[in-house]
Amino acid sequence: MGPAELETPVPVVDLDRLEANIEKMQAYCNLHGLRLRPHIKTHKSAQIAKMQINRGAVGLTCQKIREAEVMEDAGFTDLLLSYPQVGVGRVSRLAWLARRINLSLYVDGEVSFETATQAAAAAEKTIGIWIDFDSGAFRTGVQTPEDAARLAKSVDEHPFLIFVGLATYPLLPRSADFYAEFVALWGRPVGFSGAGTPTAWTAHETKGLTEVRQGTYVFHDRSTVGDGSATLDECAYHVLSTVIARPTSTRAILDAGSKSLTSDRVSPSGGDGFGLILEYPDLSIVRLYEEHAVVSVPDGHPGLSVGERVTILPNHVCPSVNLHDRLQTVRSGVVQAPIEITARGLNR
Repeated sequence: MGPAELETPVPVVDLDRLEANIEKMQAYCNLHGLRLRPHIKTHKSAQIAKMQINRGAVGLTCQKIREAEVMEDAGFTDLLLSYPQVGVGRVSRLAWLARRINLSLYVDGEVSFETATQAAAAAEKTIGIWIDFDSGAFRTGVQTPEDAARLAKSVDEHPFLIFVGLATYPLLPRSADFYAEFVALWGRPVGFSGAGTPTAWTAHETKGLTEVRQGTYVFHDRSTVGDGSATLDECAYHVLSTVIARPTSTRAILDAGSKSLTSDRVSPSGGDGFGLILEYPDLSIVRLYEEHAVVSVPDGHPGLSVGERVTILPNHVCPSVNLHDRLQTVRSGVVQAPIEITARGLNR
């Protein structure tokens, strides 16, 4: 069976490219002495996570606690939750994980610190703590090295918590400066974890960095091509779609809408529209509905006849994956067994 026989819309993963991407990132980290703890937010799949671990990753990064529970159930024993855990409702679940695996958590303030202390005490097991600092994403994270040092001292004094180091996203020049200022206050080097596929291939230039948590690199997408961290030939994930209508000579309708591609945009340097049609890169997907993609077609353009199939590179692969229960796979043009999205939609 070939891809042309698959029902559309369908996400398709090229296994050769997927494996090459995993091996390339691991080789880069090995070359530069960096520990790789890949983020599962992109693939949400125990099967792909095993591929990463088997090639040398030291553990996995999860965003939500339910993702960690699913990965623990799949047999993974070293997990980081890179998201401050807040609230008493999470304590028992974190304690359950801490009894079974080597668990690490982000902490960025008093409440997430208290949640971690309660979970560790309930489990009577040690939990590793990374102090999350804001290096330019303007999301979570302490704001100054002094804040980080005060929080690290509290962690260091707790009998069931182990201070591992500092963690941030994205890696920027400011990240290294923050870490250096912290070390000067703390008096000794600690772990330093960074993330972001756009800066993946220059991560080793960040002084003091010990670990990276890249995610998108397994598949790549239009965004990573646009920022120069990947080429089109390295993109392993695409959505196959069919032209279902040509209402006018200047408009074509595809069957892959926002429920397949997501409505995320890319920066202007990455292109316009809601995905790149590989067969017709000159055309733009100008509007999405749930099950429809509207393509603007110049009058007289020879392409996109009704029934024609096209290959779309999504702007942002991570939410696209999360819209599907499984990913169809191909190798050398032959359809293989699908990959199950084990942790799809698990947002708790």
